[in-house]
Amino acid sequence: MTDNNDMINDILNQLDKEKAESENNNANPAADTAEKNDDQLSDTKDFGRKFADTPDISAAAAERRSEAPAPVRRNISSSPRPVGRAASEGSHERPQVSQRPGSQYHISNDDVPVRNIAAVKRNTAHHKKKKKKKSSNRLPGVLILTVFIFGLSICLSLVIIAFGKDVLGIGKDDSTKMITIPEGATSDDVSQLLYDEGIINSPKCFRLFSKLRNDSDNYLAGEHFVSPNMAYETIIKNLTTYEDEEQKESVTITFVEGINIFEAADLLQEQGVCNASDFIYAFNAGGYGFDFEEELPKDHNPLKFADGRMEGYLFPDTYTFTVDMEPEQVCQKIYYNFNQKISDNNRLKRMKELGLSLDQLITLASIVQKEAPFREDMNHVAGVFWNRLEKPEAETAGFLQSDPTSNYSKYVIKTRLAVPNKEMIDAYDTYISKGLPPGAISNPGLDAIDAVLQKMQTDDFYFVANIYTRETFFTKTLDEHNAKEEEVKAAVAAYEAEQAILKEQEEANAAE
Repeated sequence: MTDNNDMINDILNQLDKEKAESENNNANPAADTAEKNDDQLSDTKDFGRKFADTPDISAAAAERRSEAPAPVRRNISSSPRPVGRAASEGSHERPQVSQRPGSQYHISNDDVPVRNIAAVKRNTAHHKKKKKKKSSNRLPGVLILTVFIFGLSICLSLVIIAFGKDVLGIGKDDSTKMITIPEGATSDDVSQLLYDEGIINSPKCFRLFSKLRNDSDNYLAGEHFVSPNMAYETIIKNLTTYEDEEQKESVTITFVEGINIFEAADLLQEQGVCNASDFIYAFNAGGYGFDFEEELPKDHNPLKFADGRMEGYLFPDTYTFTVDMEPEQVCQKIYYNFNQKISDNNRLKRMKELGLSLDQLITLASIVQKEAPFREDMNHVAGVFWNRLEKPEAETAGFLQSDPTSNYSKYVIKTRLAVPNKEMIDAYDTYISKGLPPGAISNPGLDAIDAVLQKMQTDDFYFVANIYTRETFFTKTLDEHNAKEEEVKAAVAAYEAEQAILKEQEEANAAE
């Protein structure tokens, strides 16, 4: 009997061990769970065979169960699932086995629940996959938000730096530019003007800065010189207060029509405005950002007199300068005036309709300016030159044959060349070279410019003028021209003789 009880206890211990291993399988991988389940099934089969081969044990167990009081059964599952077969009858049910001695409860095989290993595997995998999916879905959003915030920070930093540099004038051009503020200009007007002239980069920022200083709409009308590398504070101060520069002695100079750039430079030096050579250098350098400069030739002409590169663009007018003024400021006042005049009345549009470049227009106008004293004569003289340019088959053969061009080449260019250049000198002499010279020979006024643009229609190819009466005579052929020229020479000689007699009489009267 003792041996049978020991055997029953061994069997119960084996079942407890298998139950513990089954519970541990819930946390183990699916492959290990399936393998252990197969081992459990195999052990159960062995137990069935062993139990079937021991009838005494079964009888003793039955007798013992009949004598013992009815055990209290604990149903763990409402529908227990079979996990083994009884060896004696070949059924799919596991035989009921009593607990070890001393146990208060009787546990049958039907009362032990067996968990579905496959379901546990699927449930565990599902939860892991769900957690992984949530983590994966959350990661791209975090990355995108981080990149967006980082990029926005960089953009804001760059904007702040850019505006800061503009407000302080850091890293900007140091050239001086002239702006003209009209009467009653507001902060909006001034900020837009500064922006158009390339002084500032943000009109809105300048307006805000001006209002914070309480200088809004207190700008002084007139000409002011400012630089892009000036801070907003300095620009506003220059535009709202009178600087020491404006308190300097002013000088008024009138450049007459037909003056050349060298005569103008000497006049500026004589009046104490600036050095003549410095002015010529600054005037020919240009690059002050005016619209008309975009119309200038981009290619260098080797026959053009370098020291007179901007000859013709010194607009004849009356200017107010100051003593010891910067040459660049003097040049900008003159450039500004020329730009205003050439842009009025659609002159540039008419110029392009005639197929002229700005340099050609000014060059031809400079010759007309030196040849005719009155506007009516200028129109006719310009018409003659148009005929000679457009009709090279005529007896003039495309030569302008203008005396002022010969004089400029001999007395202006030749005397200023460090190294003689006969080719350049001849190019400016229209008796030697056909067509227009490489550059202007004087600085024409609006009458001469408009006379060229008018392009008067005439049949004349020649003209001659009386230098004393300032009367001009026009002819169609060379013979007519020669005859008229003799008449003019005779009239000039008679006038000079008459003046000589009058001078002698005055001297005689003075001697008495």
